[in-house]
Amino acid sequence: MKDLIYLDNNATTKIIDQVWDTMVPYFIHNYANASSLYHSMGREANSAIEKARSQVSKALNCQTKEIFFNSGATESINTVLKGVYKNYQSKGKHIITAKTEHKAVLTTLENLEKEGALITYLEVDRAGNIDLSALEQSITPKTIMLCLMAANNETGLVHPLDDIAQICKNKDCLFFCDATQYIGKLPLDLSKTEIDILCLSAHKFHGPKGIGALFIRRKTKPIQIHPLIEGGGQEHGFRAGTYNVPNIVGLGNAIAYFQENNRDAKEIAHLRDYLETALCELPEVYVHAKQAPRLPNTASICFRHITASELMTSCPQLALSSGSACVSGTRDPSHVLLAMGISKEDALATVRFSLSTLTTQEEVNKTIELIKKAVQKVREHSPIWQLFQAGLIT
Repeated sequence: MKDLIYLDNNATTKIIDQVWDTMVPYFIHNYANASSLYHSMGREANSAIEKARSQVSKALNCQTKEIFFNSGATESINTVLKGVYKNYQSKGKHIITAKTEHKAVLTTLENLEKEGALITYLEVDRAGNIDLSALEQSITPKTIMLCLMAANNETGLVHPLDDIAQICKNKDCLFFCDATQYIGKLPLDLSKTEIDILCLSAHKFHGPKGIGALFIRRKTKPIQIHPLIEGGGQEHGFRAGTYNVPNIVGLGNAIAYFQENNRDAKEIAHLRDYLETALCELPEVYVHAKQAPRLPNTASICFRHITASELMTSCPQLALSSGSACVSGTRDPSHVLLAMGISKEDALATVRFSLSTLTTQEEVNKTIELIKKAVQKVREHSPIWQLFQAGLIT
């Protein structure tokens, strides 16, 4: 929509023209199967895949043979959690995660619990931080893996990855990091941050939907993950299925574009902070995890005594969300905010604003204007707000 201001970039981003242009030839001109290596079109498609693999490995500073392509982070999460659990039961059945993880993680772990897995769900503080000493104490000789996201998709909170990786290394526990929201917003050097397994999705950093990559560190003692999808032996037998060449090319070019040309994170954070400061001029408005390390583009803002759905309905010119896109169709409050100790009422009054490298100052100015007017209008007709003003509720 031409006049829509899009601030839902943690849900998905626009494919930028440079990325789309690299994908088009593999839809139209070279449409060959990349596994058909006995003719030139197939070999060319295969070379394009390997170039994309090199682009991903360069961006993450890892080896090309450590990168595997699949359909995205949800597939990676299912592959890793189920595959590691299946292969490491001789060591133990204990997996650690946090209560604020993505539903793809929590739902998969709930199903593994039914199969006998022992899951520890770490508590978080008011900002969403885990207690590193509690993490360390939770790891036992039977712990096979920690599954923890790099950055929260709702609040933007960034976990201390170096410290967490070191704890897991010292305790001989695999560290699987869902970096879906982190990659494309902040740099990550896997030669320095010793994460064992990491996943990402292209559509979070201006690439196409339906494609992702899984990093599995090569070690003296190889990490054993049973494949989720078996078949024709693609990706060295780890992930079967005909290669999605255009999307793989798009993923490679999107991550290369971020590495070489992306707008400075400080500039995006400045826009985010400007937005937060302006909206917090309204009474009874606050930002979740404001003082914690956060992604530069993410603002999770509570407008107390109204509902997020009322506010967003009143602003049809804005593309916003009340939390994760994967659960935004539900009427339940965010499990992330509830785990942080936020009340149900405040959780339901929270809106997520997620900017991108394409967001402009003019768009932020217009957003501030529209949100302020909408909040005032909704509160004028809200009996709950009237009760608050009368001092009957807090």
